[in-house]
Amino acid sequence: MADLFGNDEPQSPPPDEPREDAPLADRLRPRTLEEVVGQEHLTGPEGSIGRMVAAGRLSSMILWGPPGTGKTTIARLLADSVGMRYAAVSAVFSGVADLKKAFAEAETAAKAGQKTLLFVDEIHRFNRAQQDGFLPFVERGTVTLVGATTENPSFALNAALLSRAQVLILERLGHEALGELLTRAEELERPLPLTEDARAALIASADGDGRFLLNQAETLYNAGLDKPLDPAALGSFLQRRVAVYDKDRDGHYNLISALHKAVRGSDPDAALYYLARMLTAGEEPRYLARRLVRMAVEDIGLADPAALTQCIAARDAYEFLGSPEGELALVQACLYLATAPKSNAAYAAQKAAWRSAKETGSLTPPKNILNAPTKLMKSIGYGEGYSYDHSAEDAFSGDNYWPDEMEPQSFYAPTGRGFEKRLAERMEFWNARRKRNAE
Repeated sequence: MADLFGNDEPQSPPPDEPREDAPLADRLRPRTLEEVVGQEHLTGPEGSIGRMVAAGRLSSMILWGPPGTGKTTIARLLADSVGMRYAAVSAVFSGVADLKKAFAEAETAAKAGQKTLLFVDEIHRFNRAQQDGFLPFVERGTVTLVGATTENPSFALNAALLSRAQVLILERLGHEALGELLTRAEELERPLPLTEDARAALIASADGDGRFLLNQAETLYNAGLDKPLDPAALGSFLQRRVAVYDKDRDGHYNLISALHKAVRGSDPDAALYYLARMLTAGEEPRYLARRLVRMAVEDIGLADPAALTQCIAARDAYEFLGSPEGELALVQACLYLATAPKSNAAYAAQKAAWRSAKETGSLTPPKNILNAPTKLMKSIGYGEGYSYDHSAEDAFSGDNYWPDEMEPQSFYAPTGRGFEKRLAERMEFWNARRKRNAE
């Protein structure tokens, strides 16, 4: 086609086709669900998405997964697969007016017999009231909602919205899937200027993010390198990728959970790994010190009373030394906890005692153990018959300390591990004395 001056105009690609100068990731964007890599558990014939497409009917869904795993691509391909109109908004850039416009256009399309798939990127960034605004349009079928989020939907989305949508989990891309992406890039462009080891290092650096991997590959292409890079040269050429870790979001809770369970499971190496993951990603060391203290009382307890002392000392050492020197104190405390004998007897006793206290919270202790600072209190029996344990044999009177209306309870059951073995023997001795006194 010629312009007004008779010159040939450059042909624009169709709306769905990326421009030739578009980023490599856009030019390699899959055109069918079969071309999506790494999510076959969803897109395959037996997957939730595969089954819905085969049936020609989509349900509203939330696509939850790390960055660069194909959430946006899948949403667009879903609409194409079942012949639905595709509309998209981003919670980062859109407001109430944009949503109202999207819903109005969907209603107009519905009247013309065209169903709309509304894709909402970063849906967790909409507040609760805005999320509620989707409900009537989803319920009426005005739109089929496909939301994308990197955050745990249980925390980030309204329960009402979650009850109307399936949550489908996208997995971080594995080595094979990332390798397939690089192969497609090389088929489109040319072989990457990398040795085999450097290629493997590039894939590992992507940390499961396909978009990041392709952006790094494009950087290598644009550099016009004249010889292949080995891993060391690649590391110098490309910036190291920062680990995905939001200190107030899901990555944070996943890692602290992993650290706690590795300590509880007596795996010092795994515990140290997760501690390192959090510290190198920028976690506040004081937060980790607090969590270590909690682990000491929840999972070690009186099996090793020194565990709590170690954690408090580590906290104080960190405050005294600061970072990075003080972080070694946290490492020491972490290793101490992971290698200590384990007992949750104190934790279990707390829960049982709290439950009993709530059920019997108005009962008065027996009068014999109540102080009697006044004559009136003495006259009604306060303190009468109290046995002073230090005057008894073995400093143990065996008195009853429970309310008269309540049977003695057993909350604390020490294990046979560590220091608690001695405590169990001591308690067994006391229980035998109490039984003898009662006879």
